[in-house]
Amino acid sequence: MLFTTVLFYVLALVMVVAAYRVIAAKNPVTAVLHLILVFFTAAMLWITMGAEFLGLLLVVVYVGAVMVMFLFVIMMLDVRQESAAKKFQAHVPMGLLIGAIMVLEMGFVLTKLWFTTAPAAAVPADYNNTRVIGELMYSQYVLAVLLGGIVLLVGMISAIALTLRKREGVKRTVSGEQVKVRAKDRLRMVSIPSQTEKPSVSSSADAVVPGDK
Repeated sequence: MLFTTVLFYVLALVMVVAAYRVIAAKNPVTAVLHLILVFFTAAMLWITMGAEFLGLLLVVVYVGAVMVMFLFVIMMLDVRQESAAKKFQAHVPMGLLIGAIMVLEMGFVLTKLWFTTAPAAAVPADYNNTRVIGELMYSQYVLAVLLGGIVLLVGMISAIALTLRKREGVKRTVSGEQVKVRAKDRLRMVSIPSQTEKPSVSSSADAVVPGDK
């Protein structure tokens, strides 16, 4: 019991510090690395509380989606190809440190589950854990689901606003001009005379019969 309590407070402390670094870091790559640590630590907390499905879902969905977010950040910042290798090397120590913390968290959580595994709860044969979670989300915790959706919507709108800033040399689509276009402005019929291949000189010379000379 003491080990479980200490592990909970340690994981909570790591998650709070990493969450603070997400909003306080000036470098977006550092913020993304700490965001991965936040998701992974939250997953470990859920697993220690017996919600293995939610913990694995958080790792598979959100930690995997962070990699896509990282690509969007690189696209928004217009990182040059020649400087990408140098910036990657600069963040290798931070990535190794966060990876080591994640490995330690996984080791402690698996140790806790190995030595303090409680007997399985008695459930009916047709019990569906995923269905129960869905019913709770949209009945007792519907307000939390709505707030989470609003937060994700604000993040999506913010990302779109950042990428739509004014740039030079960017081609944009004007719907009004597309509606006004006419077929004769886009299609031009050209009459091209047909061409026939002329026989070459060598083939004409070969066609002469020797007896005709």
